[in-house]
Amino acid sequence: MNCTNCGQNNADGAAFCVSCGAALNAAPPSPPPAAAAPAYSAPAYAAPAQVAQPPVPNHLVWAILATICCCLPTGIVAIIFAAQVDGKAASGDYDGARKASDNAKLWSWISLGLGLFGGLAYAGLVMLGAIADAGNY
Repeated sequence: MNCTNCGQNNADGAAFCVSCGAALNAAPPSPPPAAAAPAYSAPAYAAPAQVAQPPVPNHLVWAILATICCCLPTGIVAIIFAAQVDGKAASGDYDGARKASDNAKLWSWISLGLGLFGGLAYAGLVMLGAIADAGNY
């Protein structure tokens, strides 16, 4: 008869194992009782289904063009907001991404408007200078 504890072969009718001393006639230990199931069944947690969001435009190209061609200070603000859009959208902050996108577009338009105003003012001053200079001859 083999010992259930160590596997040693023992003589038939032996009460104890010659190797480990375990009782041979004893029934093998039963597994621990399973935990009692609750009287109710708790629903499994399911993550809310994520709705696919449309891509949020970052307006980075317009911000860069407005910075280079129109007005540097406000164009930089537009670039900063445009750079925030993709990171916020990737992290799931779609409201923040939408606000950053709107701010990038707003500051691009402000930059364009200031650039046009500055260009027109410069052209007007050049024309006034030409008219004043023409009167001196």
